[in-house]
Amino acid sequence: QVQIMEPGGGLVQPGGSLRLSCPASGRVFGFFGTGWYRQTPGNKRELVAQIKSDGSTNYADSVKGRFFVSRDNTADTVELQMNSLKPENTAGYYCIKSPPPPESSPDWGQGAQVTVSS
Repeated sequence: QVQIMEPGGGLVQPGGSLRLSCPASGRVFGFFGTGWYRQTPGNKRELVAQIKSDGSTNYADSVKGRFFVSRDNTADTVELQMNSLKPENTAGYYCIKSPPPPESSPDWGQGAQVTVSS
């Protein structure tokens, strides 16, 4: 599988896997932990997965059972493992502290463009 850092980007075939890795920083850890968001052209960012300070997680219904969020304390990163990817998962993915800052905040950064296509 392919691992990409946020910011970055990657292309994967349908059914494939991709792991996004987000270096820890002040913009990543918030009072409610860290969230992974995705955005497609013309749409607002939506929450995909969240890992809270106590390690508990929650996911958007569309990715439950396929996406998994975790913290790697050794590497000091927050990870998003994406399995069984579908073309509709194509989007820009962003890791950010939870609760997130306003949409216009530079803390969102460039994100990672994930393209799922054959």
